[in-house]
This record gives sequence, structure tokens and C-alpha cells, in this order.
Amino acid sequence: MPNSAAAVPPSDTGRHRRRALRPLPLVAAGALLASAVVALPQFTPDAQAATTLRGYADARGTKIGAAVADGPLRNESAYTTVLDREFNSLTAENAMKWDALEPNRGSYDWAAADRLVDRAAAHNQGVRGHTLVWHSQLPSWLKNGNFSASELNTILKKHIDTTVGRYKGRVYAWDVVNEAFDENGTMRRNSLWQEKLGTGHIANALRWAHAADPSAKLYINDYNIEADNAKSDGLYDLARQLLAQGVPLDGIGFQSHFVVGQVPSSMKANLKRFSDLGLEVSVTELDVRIPLPASSAELDQQSADYKTASENCLGVPRCAGVTVWGVTDKYSWIPGTFNGYGAALPYNGSYAAKPAYTGLSKGLDPWA
Repeated sequence: MPNSAAAVPPSDTGRHRRRALRPLPLVAAGALLASAVVALPQFTPDAQAATTLRGYADARGTKIGAAVADGPLRNESAYTTVLDREFNSLTAENAMKWDALEPNRGSYDWAAADRLVDRAAAHNQGVRGHTLVWHSQLPSWLKNGNFSASELNTILKKHIDTTVGRYKGRVYAWDVVNEAFDENGTMRRNSLWQEKLGTGHIANALRWAHAADPSAKLYINDYNIEADNAKSDGLYDLARQLLAQGVPLDGIGFQSHFVVGQVPSSMKANLKRFSDLGLEVSVTELDVRIPLPASSAELDQQSADYKTASENCLGVPRCAGVTVWGVTDKYSWIPGTFNGYGAALPYNGSYAAKPAYTGLSKGLDPWA
């Protein structure tokens, strides 16, 4: 945080001499000192910032974000109340993915993405763009088009030019490439992009995105890279290569979809090695799933996990912030994807704050 104290001028040792001051009588000096102490404002951590996630994040100059679903954004006041109060950054959960933006070739539907970006601007919130290049959630015309490598390269460039260009200056960071690696640290073999275009498509995508909006921070985003493991090693090696080639890579997004009690012990050190390359690091999709029904002990452990995960990022140089993948358990993707699991977010289905909210607050609190 910048020092808010006014600068103190240097001592006047030039042609102006200080006038000698007579000492005050002891009683008078004591009275003056007492009155001065009483007059001073009392600054405490609670007085310096609102005790919301957003207040804590703003106070330390970082981002606390949430992935946003378009339905409740349009229709549910409880959802937007929490969203606006607690978060200073928004990520479109699905509205900026390719199948949502261009369901038919050459026919775009910008309504949901525009709604998110416009609303964020109206509530002084930043926007993370998610995502430009991914093997999943592709429109059927693209997935089943059997395009040549040359055609596919042209299609990808147009998608990036069009999407990033539309939101130029309104999206502060893009997850340009999402989930490009297999668990063993090699490039994903079943990716349309990898199979047809090879690894070079990553550098091209980053260059195209930078040309479309030079001010946006450009990320590679992935899951299961939070620990120091084969997958994060593969991404680390790629990041070094891209930087050595002058490719405009600005950051790495660590999705951080955890099981309760399983935040990796090597997470902070692993994020730091990417930060040491000069890259931003961000936790981009944080949630902590619990086997249902969740016990009170598991909810307490989830709280500790949220605190640890956020501290692991914010304790590293160039951490740009933390985003949770949703606002409330009511709309979490977890139960539909991981059978028997849920309760993954800081708010329950009735918008009551859970112990996880307290853990995340403590992780963000600049005065803790």
C-alpha cells in the first residue's frame, strides 16, 4: 500500500534561522499533550476498510472475483446484491465461450457477454475474459467442420480478433489458452488445436490477442497445476520458451478446483517459481468441494482451505488476485460434474455466508 502520510519538508538550514522556542511549564506541556492525543483520529483496521471481500481486496490493491452465470445475473436480486457487495472483478462463466458467442458460423450472439461487461462497468468492477482457445464448448460447426490446418488457423485468428477487439479496453485480462496440457505434462493430444495446428497455436493466439488489445493481460490457464508436479513442470517449461521468444505472455492462471483438505503443500512455492519468471499469477477458478452432506468439521476445513489458497497467491510477488468459480452453492457446477460432491463455495444456496467466507476474508485481510 502507498504511504498516505504527507511528505515532510527537509529542515530549513539556509538563510532562514529557526526562532528559539521557550520551554513550556511542565503542567501546561502535559495539558497540551493530552489535548493533542485526544484530538487524534483513531485508525483501526476495521475503520480503514469495509469488512467485505471487496473491501479487503480494494484495500490491498488486488482483485477478488467471481464467475458469473447470466441467468441469475438477469433475474435474481439476491445474487446481484452479493455480487456487487463482495467482488471487484467478474468472469463470465459461459457467456464468452465460443459456443455461446458464435453458435452458427458468422452469426454472433453478444447479448450475455455484453450484459456482463456493461454491468461490471456500471458497478466499478473489472472483467476477466474467459476463454479464447479451449478444446471444450466449441460450436458444432467448428468441432465437426473437418477444416484444414490453414482454414482452422484463419478461423481461430478471426475469433480472437473479433472477440478481443469488441471488448478492447474493457477486459483487463484474458484466459487466452485454457487447459492445453495433459496430466503428464505433455500437450493435450485430443485437442482440435493441437492436432491440426501444433504447439505453435499457443504463441500465435497470444500474439493475436495482444494485437487486438495491447493493454489486456494475457494468460494461460489450467487445472491441477497448483502443485509442483509433471503438469506444472510442462507449463513452466513452455512459459520459459514463450518468454524467451518474446511472445506476449503476461500471466498464469491456476484454476484451483480443490477437494476439501487437499490444498497442495507446494502451492505457494510453485506459484512463486512462475512469478520469478516475471509473470503475474492468479487463482482463477477457486472452489473447494465436499462430499455431501457436509459436516461441520468439513466446513471448518473448507474455511481453512480457502484461507490457505488465497494466502498462497497473495503471499507471492505479482499475484494479481483470486477468483472463486461462482457466487453461491445454488448455481455451482460441482454437483453436476462430481457425483456426491457439493457445498463448494463461500455462500450456501440461500445466500448465507459459510465458514468458507470467513476463511477467504482472513486470507484477503491486509491487516490480519
